[in-house]
Amino acid sequence: MSNFIETLKNIWKIEELRNRIFLTLFFLAIYRLGAQVVLPGIDSVQLAELSNRTQGGGLLGILNAFTGGAFANASVFALGIMPYISASIVVQLMGIAIPYLQKLQKEGESGRKTINQITRWLTILICIVQAPAYLYSLGALGVPDSAFIMGKGFGFIAPSVIILVTGCVFAMWLGEKITDRGIGNGISLLITVGIIASLPGSFAQEFASRVTESNGGLILILIELVIWVVVIGLCVLLVLAVRQIPVQYARRTASGGFDKNQAGTRQYIPLRLNASGVMPIIFAQAIMFAPAYLGQLMGSDSNIGQWMQASFSDMFGLWYNILFGFLIIVFTYFYTAITVPTNKMSDDLKRSGGFVPGIRPGGETAEFLDKIMSLITFPGSLFLAALSVLPAVIVQIVGMQQGWALFYGGTSLLIMVGVAIDTIQQINAYLLNRHYDGLMKSGKKRKLA
Repeated sequence: MSNFIETLKNIWKIEELRNRIFLTLFFLAIYRLGAQVVLPGIDSVQLAELSNRTQGGGLLGILNAFTGGAFANASVFALGIMPYISASIVVQLMGIAIPYLQKLQKEGESGRKTINQITRWLTILICIVQAPAYLYSLGALGVPDSAFIMGKGFGFIAPSVIILVTGCVFAMWLGEKITDRGIGNGISLLITVGIIASLPGSFAQEFASRVTESNGGLILILIELVIWVVVIGLCVLLVLAVRQIPVQYARRTASGGFDKNQAGTRQYIPLRLNASGVMPIIFAQAIMFAPAYLGQLMGSDSNIGQWMQASFSDMFGLWYNILFGFLIIVFTYFYTAITVPTNKMSDDLKRSGGFVPGIRPGGETAEFLDKIMSLITFPGSLFLAALSVLPAVIVQIVGMQQGWALFYGGTSLLIMVGVAIDTIQQINAYLLNRHYDGLMKSGKKRKLA
């Protein structure tokens, strides 16, 4: 404990790092404050039914958690940062098929800025579609007509759409400023803070159900917390696990060429066990709306339609999670294939004079890397699918509250773990550059050689 306190003191001593942390906390506080500001023209007192629907877990609960409660509050940040995430995914997928985007990806910093600008404009277009859809869906989600003080006419819809779009753009700006001038990835931090904001309330519901209703008591609460810590540890392993491929670099000759017969430096290519991150879960969750919708189109007169509506409307049900886990495995392979360019890695190695020992440079190296990625992606996809369906398993076996169960796996937990690791690594980089031990080390000042 004393070492940890000493490390915090070292962080305080570095003025640049201290200012970045304070600036990050300030921007996050602004985002959390905006999540509580209700749209003009809506009576916040009559939003209780919408809040109740999002507190019981389910798809609405996930969406509300990602926006930090702004969705249930009908706030100016009700769309959250998710339109920007959707735009980023679309641009990334379009980069596979559109030559112009492929060219931009190869132009370095200037190309990255152009892609970011395209993503911003696409975010605005998505917001323009999602904002009126959100406003018109409030009635179906339990918000009474009397809650709309000015009615649902053009005089309310038009300004509200402008406010929602502006709120999303402002949240996007906050995220970019955190990335540039703060610490950590700004967009990911905004999502993580929103998720963490719902954690105390979810735990309080679980605690009340166990203790006040004599449903297991404090012993079961303690067991649940131990299991939660174990699951977090497994998530850390999934995020950090890599397969290191040894790479030998030949020494340069006097003429500037490469001599493979001379021993050079040996390095490693780290191939991540879960190279796709949480994207397979996001893709799978988006697809999981389709089966229930198809069942609704078939009508209640059809036995298959009734079965599909009943089976795929409950995200904690058996058939829902079987299909959900299968889709995660499929999308893990798909997203890994488009984000890990083994051919490009092989070409870069060849140009820099590097080669995998025992493997010929060029095509054979690309095939070797692709084979390794396929082998490690399979257990990684199974692990990811198991973590994603774990909340449903816990709900069915233990009878846990759905809101609290969502923190036992899936997108929420993986995002929190990934962002925490990334932020700690950035803080460690500042400490090590100032000759201090990292955040998880002893915290003693290092002496220069």
